[in-house]
Amino acid sequence: MFEIQNGQLKTSVRELVEFVYSAGDIDHRRGTGSNEIKAMQAGMKIHKKLQKSAGSGYAAEVPLKMECLIGTREKITLVLEGRADGIITDSKGQITIDEIKGMYQDVLAMEEPQYVHYAQAMCYAYIYGMDEGLEKISLRLTYANLDTEEVKYFPYEYSMKEVSRWFEDTLEKFQPWVDLLVDLRKKRDESIAKVEFPFPYREGQKELVVNVFKVERLKTPLFIQAPTGVGKTLCTIFPTIKAMGEGLGNKLFYLTAKTITRTAAKNGMEQLYAKGLAFKTIILTAKEKTCPYELQCDPEGCPYAGGHYDRVNDAVFDAIHSLDVFDREEILNLSEKHKVCPYEFSLDLSYWCDAIICDYNYVFDPNAHLRRYFGDGSGGDYLFLVDESHNLVDRARGMYSAWLSIEHMKKLKSFFRGKDVRVSRSVNRVIKNLESLCQGMTEEFVVLDDITALTVYADDLMTEITRFLEVHRGEVSMEEVLEDFFGLRDFVNISGLLDEHYCVYARDLGKDFGVRLFCVDPSKNLEFYLNQANSTIFFSATLLPMPYYKSLLRGGEHEDYAIYAKSPFDPKKRGVFIATDVTTKYSMRGPKQYQRTYDYIKSVAQAKIGNYMVFFPSYRYLEDVSAFYVQEDFDILTQESNMSEEDREVFLNTFAVTQREKSLVGFCVMGGIFSEGIDLQEDSLIGAIVVGTGLPQVNVEQSIIERWFAAEGKGFDYAYMYPGLNKVLQSAGRVIRTEADEGVVVLLDERFCKKEYQGLLPREWESIQYVTQDTVGKKIGDFWHNL
Repeated sequence: MFEIQNGQLKTSVRELVEFVYSAGDIDHRRGTGSNEIKAMQAGMKIHKKLQKSAGSGYAAEVPLKMECLIGTREKITLVLEGRADGIITDSKGQITIDEIKGMYQDVLAMEEPQYVHYAQAMCYAYIYGMDEGLEKISLRLTYANLDTEEVKYFPYEYSMKEVSRWFEDTLEKFQPWVDLLVDLRKKRDESIAKVEFPFPYREGQKELVVNVFKVERLKTPLFIQAPTGVGKTLCTIFPTIKAMGEGLGNKLFYLTAKTITRTAAKNGMEQLYAKGLAFKTIILTAKEKTCPYELQCDPEGCPYAGGHYDRVNDAVFDAIHSLDVFDREEILNLSEKHKVCPYEFSLDLSYWCDAIICDYNYVFDPNAHLRRYFGDGSGGDYLFLVDESHNLVDRARGMYSAWLSIEHMKKLKSFFRGKDVRVSRSVNRVIKNLESLCQGMTEEFVVLDDITALTVYADDLMTEITRFLEVHRGEVSMEEVLEDFFGLRDFVNISGLLDEHYCVYARDLGKDFGVRLFCVDPSKNLEFYLNQANSTIFFSATLLPMPYYKSLLRGGEHEDYAIYAKSPFDPKKRGVFIATDVTTKYSMRGPKQYQRTYDYIKSVAQAKIGNYMVFFPSYRYLEDVSAFYVQEDFDILTQESNMSEEDREVFLNTFAVTQREKSLVGFCVMGGIFSEGIDLQEDSLIGAIVVGTGLPQVNVEQSIIERWFAAEGKGFDYAYMYPGLNKVLQSAGRVIRTEADEGVVVLLDERFCKKEYQGLLPREWESIQYVTQDTVGKKIGDFWHNL
């Protein structure tokens, strides 16, 4: 929101008054999840209509700007900008500032304007009046109903002395925040200049740090293949903070897919704090994980919602003076102290923080991104660090895709029956169009060439529901059809993104059918958000093959920098073995292969007593191999589907025991909860056995991806091989987590011997040995003996 650059603080009139005069309740009953874009479009339409009909003395959309000094500790220049909806000059030369607001509520019942709207008009009056040397000036607050177009005016007339006193009082309220910002930035920049890397550089780390800083100076993206042990978190955070000290960015976004990587980022920041860094960091957590009142976002359901905006600025001011790192626990404590919504409080607090650690969706998701940072597409002085970037491909596909189900529409139809004729009429049009698109389907899915009518009808339905919710705000709860409503909202929003990167298809699911907007290539949509940052660093331990990720995250036309960081670990401590006589091919599956797979596991586990994990391609395959288990061979621990947090913890804690009479083998599923993001060090895990190539199951969308990229000769690779390889590498990466670790990686599938796979395996796997069922025990025994 507010940033100081080159001695200036630039902000808009609206931002200033909404901040200074923050007041009121949180009340999502007025239209939870309503379509803001549609309401905005309707507002623009009524604006233009009123402006056009106002006559020749009406100047519409007048840009206004002023500069003044502000601050008690250090004077900086406040640059205040805005655009008056209208400036009216009457026949006597009297000036009136017109501020237009469109809304669905009954404007004729309003007794007074909202104060923040009045404050906007007063700021425009001050800027224009001072520029023109006026002695007096008038205001007119114009409220228009977006549905009926009824209008109500609130007129005011002041001397410029009165306007000036009001404006000076506004700046006086804002001044403590300017002083705070000056103090924070001064302390931060001074500390950045002095802070040093917290540890002696290991091999390759200094080179990585330098390269990150260089590309941030060039304001260009960078892709990093960063093997485990490189210290990728600290080696990207440190140079990015140094870049901020050089004026190359003002806010760091550390973006993650999982909670554990957010914790690693927080730990990295705290290591720099120990070296004297003065920095404010916040970890944003999903609303459902911070709300103590089950998302009842209104004064009746939540004691924090009533008067939240009256108290939130004081809460932020106290927090910034109290702490440097704000995680979920601290935010909950502070929200309890000040009686404010913890989620909304955390978003406001983020304005005053230097680093924001959060999930991908806070930046990239069109329905969930932080609108205060990315809503208008203008961007800011941001630097993005995208951790575990291999996850972003599938996450982005999900973010930019949508599904419109006929069952969801029928639920909406039932809900609105008897409540609103216009909504009912509109939802019927959507249902009929869906039925016509899906009628006579003989295959599982059908690609659609034209859904113009459906998108128009869905858009109209969204408009009607938005109108209904605004008119009946606080009177009607949509809780029972919230999921259906959000599905419609997502479909409408995503339909505006449709282009050549999408495949639109109808699908019959038996009891339900509908239309899917599937984003096959998310690079174009990601680009909109990536362009709002000065630079983006993509990094992961499994960003292979890199051209695949560069293509789907940035688009094939970009020639971004890429580096492969050197692993600091001794390659002799990692044994890599590939089986040449076992396979998981569907056509070969059966008791013979299951028995052979089990025998391999047994040989590895008995070559040295310790803790091992086996990663299977599916729960079914795990069960088929488990059928051959003999209790005397080793102890077994099996991953179950839908394990609770407590169950997961118990499972992992079992590996803390390292002194055993016989080996412990964890039977897990590739791509599951234990194949990524867990950190079992030293003897807690001495072997990872990966069963199969990890190919995704054949389904509608994998088939679409394969066909899509087939023209480039990459169909099978993009749909199956590369996503499967990532699961393999993630699973294999569970062993060898520190310099002290020793362990084996065993790949059980003859396909890994083929040329197309050999060229994709990590370069730090220097000495791969090929084994058969007869030789695996001896070769792995030799590896352990030779350490």
